[in-house]
Amino acid sequence: MSDKLIGVVGGVGSYAGIDLIKKIYDLTGATCDQEHLPIAMLSIPEITLDRTQYLLGEIETNPGIAIADIITTLATSGAEIIGIPCNTAHAPPIYDYITSHIPDTVQMVHMIEEVGRFLQTEHPGISKVGVLGTNGTLTSQIYPDTLNAFDIEVMLPDNIQQQNVQAAIYNTEYGIKAFANPIKDRARNDLIAAGSALIKAGADAVILGCTEIALALAGRTIDSRMSIDATAVLAAALIRESRRLLN
Repeated sequence: MSDKLIGVVGGVGSYAGIDLIKKIYDLTGATCDQEHLPIAMLSIPEITLDRTQYLLGEIETNPGIAIADIITTLATSGAEIIGIPCNTAHAPPIYDYITSHIPDTVQMVHMIEEVGRFLQTEHPGISKVGVLGTNGTLTSQIYPDTLNAFDIEVMLPDNIQQQNVQAAIYNTEYGIKAFANPIKDRARNDLIAAGSALIKAGADAVILGCTEIALALAGRTIDSRMSIDATAVLAAALIRESRRLLN
């Protein structure tokens, strides 16, 4: 077996790339240094424009341009399997640009599709999920459009709760992008409240559909219901693809 080099796109969340690599390490099951998978990360935040701002029409330049360039650089370093730890970057206007501007030698692992696959195989009893994410992710409808193919209904926060979710991510006084370590109590509490509202409205579980949200709530239950860490799901999928036998 030959483990393929995993390429991680950093710079798409305060700690997004770091958190993804940590979860790959945590899930690998290695017993010594040499059993861990090969990983390369490239993080250039200053050129990687905000995905939500682009999807909402607040900026004109597609962040997919920089992300595709980063993936191309990772490919030249030998990366064969690519993960982007940003849910919003998987919105079609961004993701489709990326996939059409990267080398054919790399395999993209689609975070949202992997969440659907995870639910279908590991939790087949879950038919309705709530999603916490950025305004860009929710506006793009990437979760409903993707999970519908897995016969999973998606619920989104109401307008007031979504304002709180967005602020918990972006607010410069307490949001996670500004305060990722440690995370402010207000940001975490507002996210828990939004997740709780989705559970009360009928969701069987809550997807942490933003890498910043995963930093705050990963491993927690919400009103005794499970939360699904999309970053951890991506990590497991990258491990799976890295360890596939070369053809």
